[in-house]
Amino acid sequence: MSVLELCDREAAAVGLEASVADAIHKMLDHRVGAVVVVDGDLRVAGMFTERDVLRKLALSRLDPETTKVRDLMTTPVEMATRNTGTGEALTIMLERHFRHMPVADDDGKLLGILSIRHLLEWRVDDLSRELESLEQYVSNDGPGG
Repeated sequence: MSVLELCDREAAAVGLEASVADAIHKMLDHRVGAVVVVDGDLRVAGMFTERDVLRKLALSRLDPETTKVRDLMTTPVEMATRNTGTGEALTIMLERHFRHMPVADDDGKLLGILSIRHLLEWRVDDLSRELESLEQYVSNDGPGG
């Protein structure tokens, strides 16, 4: 399964010229913990997350209304593509300790955003199906059983 099937196709995104306040409002409006920062061609330029708010803004005395999101965003951004498998994405996100990963085409254009929640829900469903299959296998009487 491709991560493109699991991700939010309508990713919360802001432009490079957006203010930090705009990015925070976008996160609140979409009820997400991160926004993708895109350039004029919708190519991924960075990520702005709740962690960025806490680590880079909270005690900085910067004004979120006048500070550009490009000044506080996280770069470079690890991205998935339509060819990235779900298991691979989960491993990357767990090993590198991030909860959101943009999915982009070969030119870096944003296709959606994947969250760790999407992957964990997929994995729980996958394990539930596997368990159900094993339970059915064990409970079936076969020849000579």
